[in-house]
Amino acid sequence: MSPAPSRSPEGARSPNAALPAPLSAWAAHVLGAEGFTVARHHSLLMARLDALSDGDIDRLMVLMPPGSAKSTYCSVLFPAWWLARHPASSIITASHTADLAKHFAHRTRSLIGEHAALLGYRLADGERAVAHWSTTTGGQFYATGVRGPIAGRRADLAIIDDPVRGLVDAESLRQRNHLWDWYCSDLVTRLKPGGRVVLVMTRWHQDDLAGRLLERGRAEWSVLRLPALAETDDPLGRKLGEALWPEWEDERALLRKRDELGERAWTALFQQSPRSGQGGLFKVARIAVLDGPPDATGGMIVRAWDLAATEATGRNDPDHTVGLKLLCEAGGRCVVLDIVRQRTTALEVEQALLRAAREDGRAVLIGLPEDPGQAGKSQVGTYMRKLAGFPVQSTRESGSKWIRALPVAAQIEAGNFAMVRAAWNYEFIEELRDFPHGRKDDQVDALAGAFKLAVEQPAPLRRLAIPLLSR
Repeated sequence: MSPAPSRSPEGARSPNAALPAPLSAWAAHVLGAEGFTVARHHSLLMARLDALSDGDIDRLMVLMPPGSAKSTYCSVLFPAWWLARHPASSIITASHTADLAKHFAHRTRSLIGEHAALLGYRLADGERAVAHWSTTTGGQFYATGVRGPIAGRRADLAIIDDPVRGLVDAESLRQRNHLWDWYCSDLVTRLKPGGRVVLVMTRWHQDDLAGRLLERGRAEWSVLRLPALAETDDPLGRKLGEALWPEWEDERALLRKRDELGERAWTALFQQSPRSGQGGLFKVARIAVLDGPPDATGGMIVRAWDLAATEATGRNDPDHTVGLKLLCEAGGRCVVLDIVRQRTTALEVEQALLRAAREDGRAVLIGLPEDPGQAGKSQVGTYMRKLAGFPVQSTRESGSKWIRALPVAAQIEAGNFAMVRAAWNYEFIEELRDFPHGRKDDQVDALAGAFKLAVEQPAPLRRLAIPLLSR
């Protein structure tokens, strides 16, 4: 955190003594009249904004998920209150488009009109523009889009709210560079001595504006990062996995959203911890997508299983049972043909094994993992008896998941892997992308097992399997 500025904003007059202070009192006054209550994360946010107004900090970064009302407090309530506390100061606000910045400006302007007596100021006579106006106490307000024109203007306070339009801009290095250049060359140079900055955003990318600022000067920023589901050392003291704003969106709704979004989007947008698009091990961009299964002549087809038997109920998040069907072609390329993935009971796992075996046919070798100990042997023995008549091979897993996945990762990086286009593609790629840091690794385990099973088969067995494919 940078040293506190020792002076008030340039040209500031005495603050309005009648205005409720701290900021939370002003927010309670405004929101209470509209029937809203202040949540605990809003109280923490307003305490940081109080510190910025008082000069205890001069750089505040607010990182919260969509729908957490961060803009209501930072870009609507705070500017109106700031201009009462710093009557002759100037504010510049910016968002990813001028329209969004104008939307926040309109709401702030409306608040000033409704509560002018309490604030101790009003809009200057003749001020009709929504995006730029002055007050009767000498305050100045200007709203624009990022990379919009701000030359010739100066600011005691700059608020950057939601500077990234969406995923396309976040993934574009060119757009990220444009935003960075605007911040460094345009915005920062417009700050008056002692000027303060509030950056409000949802994270999209490791290299987004927040990421670059933290990488270059983390100590200069007071960072308020509040994930949708609590992690360890939560700033609010929440229990692990507790929702940020349960009155608005509870844990059940958030977990459902997590499953819909996929791990990469979830960790970035809702947990404020974006990860590299290439992941830690698998270079997923090198996996080709085929419109249909290739000719299997001369190759080997296996379906390897990673077994689990806990049904998803309530707030638990059990592992999946995964059966991954893999073709290793004679030329050396491997193609993922199909993935069965479900969270069910032990009986339903058994039924899934039998159903897949019948659909695949007797030419497909089935691989079952054998856990250490007598229980693992017993489980595999039971499944083998149920699968009588089908080719089945059990294998004992050894070494870490990372080590077992390395041979597959090497083949993917070499461009020797493909998958058939199907509905399961997205979740499969997302799990590979996030491994080993992702929430789940069941598909990775099944993939590693299938590859190992296929490449270790003797050549005669591969040749014998092919004629059966058409039966």
